Amino acid sequence: MSDSFPTDLAIETHGLVKRYGHRPAVDGIDLAVPRGSVFGFLGPNGSGKTTTIRVLLGLASASSGDIRVLGQEMPQSLATVLPDVGALVEGPGFYPFLSGTGNLMRLDTADRHAASSTRRQRVHEALERVGLGHAAGKKVRAYSLGMKQRLGLANAMLRPRKLLVLDEPTNGLDPQGTREVRSLVRALAAGGTTVFVSSHLLAEVEQMCTHVGVMSAGRLVAQGPLEELRSAGEAHVVVHTPDVERAAGVLARLGLVPGEAPGTGSPWGKTALLGTGLNGMEPDMIVAALVAGGVRVRGFAVENASLEERFVSLTGEGFDVVG
Repeated sequence: MSDSFPTDLAIETHGLVKRYGHRPAVDGIDLAVPRGSVFGFLGPNGSGKTTTIRVLLGLASASSGDIRVLGQEMPQSLATVLPDVGALVEGPGFYPFLSGTGNLMRLDTADRHAASSTRRQRVHEALERVGLGHAAGKKVRAYSLGMKQRLGLANAMLRPRKLLVLDEPTNGLDPQGTREVRSLVRALAAGGTTVFVSSHLLAEVEQMCTHVGVMSAGRLVAQGPLEELRSAGEAHVVVHTPDVERAAGVLARLGLVPGEAPGTGSPWGKTALLGTGLNGMEPDMIVAALVAGGVRVRGFAVENASLEERFVSLTGEGFDVVG
């Protein structure tokens, strides 16, 4: 194990491998999750996301590689690290015949690091924080999927944590619940908690996360700040004009690749045209060339690649999947 691990990382792996038989489910990944970040962990079904999480938390053993969580070597330091880690992995599991309060009281009692004197108050505050105060006395068998997901989040936050690991935290939640979880995650990060979020919901990751890692076939194909990952994609221009064919010719002469923009409507009721491959060309040069070519420009914008586009380009797959 190297002694050169930076102290500004909440999670770090070097050459992490997890094999099942001869098949590597996780294949030599170097993960770097900054402290205080909201890190979105993305990947298609079977890409190795959940396996990675299980190894990080000591739920499965690594075949090879080095791991540090909160600055401590893993799995050697599980006993000292895990009390500072809250987790919701592969969906919450609770006793259906107990109430929400009863489940959390029982789970907190099993935590030898939890203070019994503050247990009832902490359980009450955790339930209120995730919007389950009104259902605290209801038996969990009567909870919806979204309510069970909220209860899982409450369990992860029964005590102050330095790191939260959340696997699909908005699964089963309605739009309002999703917004509440997003707000809660931001508040936790603002308070210094690192939040590691595994998700397939690109829109949620874009609104919630500061950093992103993308898995594909067991490999980490990209990671870094969200904006850097997006800006690394190919930017494009969107031109709103009634002179579509003429505009396409001008864009082609400039070395851009013309095509139909997603959604052909525009505020001006004209057709939108997409041009990719800017190659550092200044926007005003493109507009000037369009006007000089007799194109009536009703609207013009330069857009970076979306996270969806980057995801597809990196993995070769869509994202309407879980992993």
